[in-house]
Amino acid sequence: MGSTDLSAHALRYDLQIVASWIDEGAKVLGLGCGGGDLLHYLKTHKRGRCTGIEIEETKVARCIERGLTVIKGDINEEVLDYAENSFDVVVLSQTLQQIYDPLNLIETILRIGRRAVVSFPNFSHWNIRFQLLMTGHAPKSVQLPYEWYNTPNIRVITLSDFKRFAKQIGFHIYNEVAIRTHSQDYHGKIVRFLPNWRATYGLYLIGR
Repeated sequence: MGSTDLSAHALRYDLQIVASWIDEGAKVLGLGCGGGDLLHYLKTHKRGRCTGIEIEETKVARCIERGLTVIKGDINEEVLDYAENSFDVVVLSQTLQQIYDPLNLIETILRIGRRAVVSFPNFSHWNIRFQLLMTGHAPKSVQLPYEWYNTPNIRVITLSDFKRFAKQIGFHIYNEVAIRTHSQDYHGKIVRFLPNWRATYGLYLIGR
């Protein structure tokens, strides 16, 4: 990472898919955008008009070094400042499991964005189920590598949970992909058979 000419294959596998869902020239807001890999790719390869919000100062500095417009702050608070339909797409990548009030955040995202992309680690992956069954301890994985006492993740989500959530809240899923990743998440495959059992991540393109 860190190249000024980031190719799609240098993105995390899930972000490669997210990038493919975003139109040329789209106005994009990245929530918890990290070092800005996705936003930088969209800006340099798809003429994206990109803004980000990130709470970690070192990651914000990295984004600024790459010429990105990124605000340092809490995404739950900063998103409230945007007007309705301010963005074509709002991206919440691998962060939903760390959100205290996901319902409120999702509703806000769908107010300020015409579409949103949400992704998260799938807690119903077979390896996690097996660990819990065999050991009786809180499971860990490459995607969820923390102990119960030091994890930033405050909730667990499965692919089935999110689709049920969509029906209950009343937003539409326009596209969905379940993936299985390896090699530090930079390579992977789309999972079509038994995704709730076999996928490590779920990605959803949603809207009203």
